[in-house]
Amino acid sequence: MSTAVDPIIVVENLRKRFGDNEVLRGVELHIPEGKVTAIIGASGSGKSVLVKHIIGLLHPTSGRVIFRGQDVTAMSRRERDRIRHHFGMLFQHSALFDSMSVEENIAFPLVEHSRKKRKEIRAIVAEKLGLLGMAGIERMNPSDLSGGMRKRVGLARAIVLNPAVIIYDEPTTGLDPITTIQVDRMIKETQQKLNITSVVISHDMASTYRIADQVAMIHDGRIIECCPPDEFRQSPRSEVQDFLAASSLGGELMGLGGEVG
Repeated sequence: MSTAVDPIIVVENLRKRFGDNEVLRGVELHIPEGKVTAIIGASGSGKSVLVKHIIGLLHPTSGRVIFRGQDVTAMSRRERDRIRHHFGMLFQHSALFDSMSVEENIAFPLVEHSRKKRKEIRAIVAEKLGLLGMAGIERMNPSDLSGGMRKRVGLARAIVLNPAVIIYDEPTTGLDPITTIQVDRMIKETQQKLNITSVVISHDMASTYRIADQVAMIHDGRIIECCPPDEFRQSPRSEVQDFLAASSLGGELMGLGGEVG
């Protein structure tokens, strides 16, 4: 799992048990700085639990998460809260506040976590919207936005505190093919413009191949494969090939208007 780029996050032998259920069973993962890492796996495989450990929301049964040389798992709650400001999160359905304008949504983390004046906050919001090709929509409401625009506003809010890492939770789920490609382009452009580290939780293999520098598959509580997309396609592991076959079938069924449970 070595990489030519220094890792910003190192996960070492991470284990997490909830009662009798061991969800993570010794996860090992290096996330290279300034790159896009996609974490894939079946539902219930432990993707979300892993990410919650990476950002310090959960404490492991054993093992460590290292962020920029600091052991997050050994920190106090206050220290973890401070580290968490280095992470931005784009949720699956953008999680915008419908009662707030676009500007108020994006400004929310600054209002909560900084002492910046209103004029400075408005300038930062305008800067982030401009960076994402959305200049001038501050007064609009989330209900007026398309799915792709909502994703961009959600991303603007995620980057407003200038985090080192952005985590995308199933960013293309429920989107049509054209909007999916637009979101993929947004992820890559943001990573390149800001030299930001991106961690993408996904089931969408077509999207994963377009955006990822490395693909990590979690299965049965362990990372069983972690490599560039071209190598991932050719993995000799039966679990990987079974997952890819199922993903391909699911995509074909959705394209025909079918439902995949």
